[in-house]
Amino acid sequence: MEFGVGYFPTHDGMRPGEIARRVEERGHTALFFAEHTHIPASRETPWGGGRQLPQKYWHTYDLFVALTAAAEATSRLRIGSGVCLVVERDPITTAKEVASVDHLSGGRFEFGIGSGWNREEMVNHGTDPRTRLALLGERVKAMRAIWTEDEATFHGKFVNFDRIWSWPKPAQKPWPPILVGGGGPTALDRVLEYGDGWFPQWQDTDLFDRIQELRARADRYLQVQVLSVPPDPKALEQLEEAGVQRASAWLPSGPWSVVEPALEKWERAIAELVGR
Repeated sequence: MEFGVGYFPTHDGMRPGEIARRVEERGHTALFFAEHTHIPASRETPWGGGRQLPQKYWHTYDLFVALTAAAEATSRLRIGSGVCLVVERDPITTAKEVASVDHLSGGRFEFGIGSGWNREEMVNHGTDPRTRLALLGERVKAMRAIWTEDEATFHGKFVNFDRIWSWPKPAQKPWPPILVGGGGPTALDRVLEYGDGWFPQWQDTDLFDRIQELRARADRYLQVQVLSVPPDPKALEQLEEAGVQRASAWLPSGPWSVVEPALEKWERAIAELVGR
């Protein structure tokens, strides 16, 4: 099993390239950046992590700008979105950004995707929360067409375009791994329909039973990566036994003096697992 970290790349914390360089130097295989374009000040949608939403949610750099900085600062580290809110993005523009980062990084990008949790945030982007999952699927399928076809065409309920040219194509073929986030009742259906893997959170309900269910239903190889993993060797042992490809823990946003202790705690848990 591989190990990675997640991070909200905020303007008042470690710069994206700097944290990427340090994570690579310490032997981790992947770094995932979170995305929020903004947070509506109304704060109507409850946050699953508690009453007070951390400031980092509305202080992040643009996802693909941060990923580009991380790619330029490293040579081996896998860089990814954890997760990209595709329901808030134009699919033609996003396809271009994904392909550009993958091409510039030499094929090191992992495309974690999700539908998001903040309904007002989606609405500000013109997305109806009631149809966001269908919209997500169409946009992903449209992007796959752009990445693989010289003249891509797509016609759906939400996405429509005729014969477009768009380069570069991704370095990874046919496209960077599409890791479908989410732990809701239809999450596995979405993975099976258009994903290359499942990207749940550690705290998602029935995680291990659903990993087994996914494998029983799949007619192709689908990787499983887990985010929000606690720095606990017992948790890591459970994930390893379940055949999870990579476990990743979130690091706090801030200067190195804040990030380093959390990273060291994560590394101690890994060392205890590996040393058994």
